[in-house]
Amino acid sequence: MKTIDELTQWVANKIKNTESRTRSRTADEQARFLYAVEYFITDILKAYHSHPDKECNIQKNKNFYSQYKRYRDPNLTYRMAMAVFDGLQKLGMIVQTKGGYYDHINMEGDLTRYRAAQSLLERIGEIEFHPAIHIKPNLDIETIILRDKVDGRKVLVDYEETSFTDKARQNLKLINSCIARHWIDLKIKDEEYVKFQERLMSDEEKQPIDLTQKVLVRIFINNNFKEGGRFYHGWWQNVPTEYRPFITIDSKRTQEYDFSQINPNMIYSLYNLELGSEDAYSRVLDGEHRDIVKEAFNAMLQSDTQLLFKPKDIDLSKVEMSWKELRQAVLDSHKPIQHLFFTGIGNRLQFEDSNIAEGIMLHFTKMDAVALPIHDSFIMHHAYGSMGELEEAMRRAFYERFDRDIGVKNEMVAEVQHQNNKPSRDVNTMDLEELLDGDKEFSKWEERERLWRVNNN
Repeated sequence: MKTIDELTQWVANKIKNTESRTRSRTADEQARFLYAVEYFITDILKAYHSHPDKECNIQKNKNFYSQYKRYRDPNLTYRMAMAVFDGLQKLGMIVQTKGGYYDHINMEGDLTRYRAAQSLLERIGEIEFHPAIHIKPNLDIETIILRDKVDGRKVLVDYEETSFTDKARQNLKLINSCIARHWIDLKIKDEEYVKFQERLMSDEEKQPIDLTQKVLVRIFINNNFKEGGRFYHGWWQNVPTEYRPFITIDSKRTQEYDFSQINPNMIYSLYNLELGSEDAYSRVLDGEHRDIVKEAFNAMLQSDTQLLFKPKDIDLSKVEMSWKELRQAVLDSHKPIQHLFFTGIGNRLQFEDSNIAEGIMLHFTKMDAVALPIHDSFIMHHAYGSMGELEEAMRRAFYERFDRDIGVKNEMVAEVQHQNNKPSRDVNTMDLEELLDGDKEFSKWEERERLWRVNNN
């Protein structure tokens, strides 16, 4: 078994042999059935190549398949999804690890989870295949997403098309098409990669890196296309800061550049006020605990209430003051915009920075160059950083919107030395076996690179 198509057909035949049907499926039903099989196999492959213990999930609520038509997969039906899921269980190819549920009182729940059994993993191991390389990203999915909050829950909202939504979708398709033409990866040692993925798996708010996740979407909030609009779903956005220097584009190292104090710069500019030369965050506590001040400042802009209690994500253990005192210190240091805190204006600022980000990505897309967004920062091939092109594009995009200059800083050491340039021992003292073992340190990354080059020749 050498291809995913062969594996899909083999699994489909196995499932059909377990069914007790009184009639054969029609041609249309058979096509939907095969699509459902491929859907499950693809999901399992993606999970397996992220981490062998990563779970998949399946929506077993029948209503899900009939509502949200804008956002759901039109080729995946409830009946066929359940037929394949049940068939895979009967064959012992998957194991359900957690049942789905929904609590109507607390308005929360979880999906049914499962993982591939050893019998299916053995078949998968026969394929020289990586889903991020051999499965083309679906550039036709809905990428302009509108959400609202109902009874404290985030829900998807359908909407009428406008010139804005149509243009935003066209622009994002251009950006995603450019990303799809290039190979984005993370070059860390094989041993470290496993630890890295396990670290993400243990974090309730994160998922292991899935290199297939490279189709960006824009998510607008509060049922309003003037709020939010940032870009999400790129796997690189899930990479912790200390690992981001090892993101590669077409096997080349990268650099990350970040806008300096973007929210203070935007809000002062929007109201034609002067921010001044002093750092917007350092001015609050005489330069101490800048990161915590930044978190507080942005939380206060984002909130639409007075935020009398400390946000749970802010850790004050290193600051010798209460949340009430820190909150007041921020207000006192930014008197010109005091009245704008606690108004929810942060959502509008997200819309502003998302439009700036769109302009920067489109600029480089025209050059067939990838600019990977992480909200208000961008990762690119290192040459665009060292030559100043990325910094110039970011400064220009901000100036065109606000008619003001803004600082841009390099988030990484300019000459990042990748781990393969730092041998742990003197090569002259190592025997042949040790040298060969050393060559295997990046074998997984090198194998993905080889597959990508073969697939793109």
